[in-house]
Amino acid sequence: MKNRKIKLILVLATVLLSLFTSLNVLTSYVKMKKTVEESIANQSLEAAISIASSIDVKLYQQFSNNPVKNATYWEIRKYLNDAREKLGALNVYTLEIDNPKVSKTMIAGVPNHFTEGFDIGQICTVPEKQINQAYQGLTYVTNVINDPQHGDYLSVGAPIKNEKGQIIGYLGIDISADKLNGIKGKVLENNLFLFIYNGIFILIVIASFFFLQKWYQKEVTKEVEVTEDTYQTEIKALITSVSSLRHDFTNHIQVLHGLLQLGEPDQAKQYLSSLSKEVQEIKSLKLNINHPGLSILLQTKKLAAQNHNIEMDISVSQDTFDKIKTTDIIKLLSNLIDNAIDATIELPESERKIKISCYADEMKYVFEIVNTGPTITDPDQIFKQGFTTKKAELGKIRGQGLFIVKEVVKKYNGNISIQSTGEFETMAIVIIPLK
Repeated sequence: MKNRKIKLILVLATVLLSLFTSLNVLTSYVKMKKTVEESIANQSLEAAISIASSIDVKLYQQFSNNPVKNATYWEIRKYLNDAREKLGALNVYTLEIDNPKVSKTMIAGVPNHFTEGFDIGQICTVPEKQINQAYQGLTYVTNVINDPQHGDYLSVGAPIKNEKGQIIGYLGIDISADKLNGIKGKVLENNLFLFIYNGIFILIVIASFFFLQKWYQKEVTKEVEVTEDTYQTEIKALITSVSSLRHDFTNHIQVLHGLLQLGEPDQAKQYLSSLSKEVQEIKSLKLNINHPGLSILLQTKKLAAQNHNIEMDISVSQDTFDKIKTTDIIKLLSNLIDNAIDATIELPESERKIKISCYADEMKYVFEIVNTGPTITDPDQIFKQGFTTKKAELGKIRGQGLFIVKEVVKKYNGNISIQSTGEFETMAIVIIPLK
């Protein structure tokens, strides 16, 4: 169920990522087309302003006073046609706008052999919105106009002013939609690399996302397995210790029962007195430690040490040790203490001693384990995976403990040293920097 939820989340995340990236590409495409259109329109408007300002105003005023196809008309028409050819525009023409709703074509800059469709005073296709702008003396730019007679085009216009600054007409330019689309196509073609890059980027992001997800799942699984192994080991040790106590308790009851049956009440009292000492020792297992996980671990290890008749002294400062994950503290100390117990039980009971110190200051955490036992003969080899000095046991993997400890220390940029300080004493010190 959990894996299905994770997969569902990943699929949804991938779909959303693809959707948003595709929308981004589409938006870029539309915006680019709009930018090209606006750029062409602005250039055409600048051209219209330039032509309107350079036209022979007196000559055009004469035509306006008598709008017929005379010599003045043909001279202005030739001028407008030359401008059209230089610009590569569909049409260059003048307009009369004497009301806010309708405009009329006066002179169209086309070759002389074009005689139809360009009559003086013909109603123009400029939309009412732009006509109203022109009526107020402003320049205008239309959207693409769908004209069944001349095709689709974009139109711009600028006022023609006389020497007194009075508007005597308008200069209009039509840019063919085919030309617009051709320029857009070239711009998009030049930016094709950008769209391909965006597509590749999407694929890389999705692939990276899945790769990181797989890697993360693998790391989490590995971490969970190691943590489970650590806790299972500690639980087994705790169960063993509890079983040992239960076994001892059963034996003690049987001895007391036997003494009472034999009519030896005094010996039974003496035996109970000795048992009370053991009870006090069990009570002494309780430790006053602020870190719950560390407290349970050390109590478990102290119980295990007691079962092996090992004198264990524990000293822990009143710190939460919260700069290290609980699982890492347990992996670190459980392996070091287990090694200390394994080494110590090789000595006679009177010589079995372990001292554990955990303390902290502003700069570091220090974990120190000192135990009696055989000296270390290979200090350079002990941290290698698989290295062990213990006897092989069927079904039991050896040589992992100190390797795990080393990995935890490395994770926190710490240091570890293990060395024999005397003939039968070994000290392990771990320092974890906090800054």
